[in-house]
Amino acid sequence: MQTIDSLGYKVYFDDTLKSLESYIAKKGYSQILIFVDRNTNDHCLPVLQAALPNLLDYDIIEIDPGEENKNIDFCIGVWKTMLDFGADRKALMINLGGGVVTDMGGFAASTFKRGIDFVQIPTTLLSQVDASVGGKTGIDLDNVKNIIGTFTQPQAVFISSAFLDTLDQRQLTSGFAEIIKHGLIQDKDLYNTCKQIDTTKVSTEIVYRSVEIKNKVIVSDPTEQGLRKILNFGHTIGHAVEGYSLLHDSNPLLHGEAIAIGMICEAWLSHKHTGLTESELKDITQTFLSRYDRYAFGTEIYGELIELMKNDKKNEEGKIGFALLKEIGNATYNVFISEDDIKSALDYYLESCIE
Repeated sequence: MQTIDSLGYKVYFDDTLKSLESYIAKKGYSQILIFVDRNTNDHCLPVLQAALPNLLDYDIIEIDPGEENKNIDFCIGVWKTMLDFGADRKALMINLGGGVVTDMGGFAASTFKRGIDFVQIPTTLLSQVDASVGGKTGIDLDNVKNIIGTFTQPQAVFISSAFLDTLDQRQLTSGFAEIIKHGLIQDKDLYNTCKQIDTTKVSTEIVYRSVEIKNKVIVSDPTEQGLRKILNFGHTIGHAVEGYSLLHDSNPLLHGEAIAIGMICEAWLSHKHTGLTESELKDITQTFLSRYDRYAFGTEIYGELIELMKNDKKNEEGKIGFALLKEIGNATYNVFISEDDIKSALDYYLESCIE
């Protein structure tokens, strides 16, 4: 079993989940709450129950799946259910699910009675390499991603590859976008490896390396005052596209699908502003277009996208902030871009989809 030391807790790579069993036995919590969505209740809770047959006394809190439900209304429902179950400050919340569950579950736990312990068991590739590690909790407000939240560290994170077997191809490919991003911002060798990988066969070693990169960044900057901002590469435009899709599409883009669009656009901005070469831009563009379906939109939505970007947490004094690439494997942050250049980056994505 491999582990990574993070901000006062460990990330366990443990397919048996016996490390979770040992953790619970040592702590002596008054109550165990397991937070799931409908999908993880059906497909992932049985995996957890099979791995920990002695875990019998717990209460389940279930929400509907989907980013559109990561909001204050659903969070109020979670808090009310915790009250109904009589949860006290010595209770433990186990967040079993993808990024929506780990983000919202962490937020609900960190604010209930001014904070109870929680652990993360990420069940999607995306949440394993991104949402479950780093202590960011949060919910969305009016389609603005993660605008309400806290920096609260989990007590531990438990990653098991067994949960990846419950995912379909679209979910795996979505999560893989964040692994590619970690290569782009910190590890050119990982990026080059990603170009050769079948996303249906992501190894534990690749997941471990991706988490290792993110953890190194967050440990150096726990509250995102500086270097940690590089983790947002692709996310300024990507989050806006994701928010737009949630509002307008019957089958909205998944997070990784939207971030892939964002990374193409922000690679173009990197070429214009921070030194990314034209050949690197073309390489990045082809890497994403070869894996992710084109998203059809027109220039008429640019205004709405930019309005969403104006609410981004990285902005300062009304200026839209970006993390961009100096080169593949080397990122910078606090680059403020004009609306005209943002529109040109969106144009580049649309033109690339035609070629």
